[in-house]
Amino acid sequence: MQLKWSDIQEIAIELSEQFPDQDPLQVRFTDLHRWITELDEFDDNPERSNEQILEAIQQAWIDETD
Repeated sequence: MQLKWSDIQEIAIELSEQFPDQDPLQVRFTDLHRWITELDEFDDNPERSNEQILEAIQQAWIDETD
């Protein structure tokens, strides 16, 4: 499966699996962006993200860890 920026929930699941001990609230957006673009399944233009997308992914990741 190829992930795009719009696949917020799927990205959050991948992040929770890749970084199980990481508190999503402690992740800087620069690191979050890099981690997302480095996911094996990620296949989108890295420059298409913005703060709103990263916030949505971070919130979904928080929800995933609860």
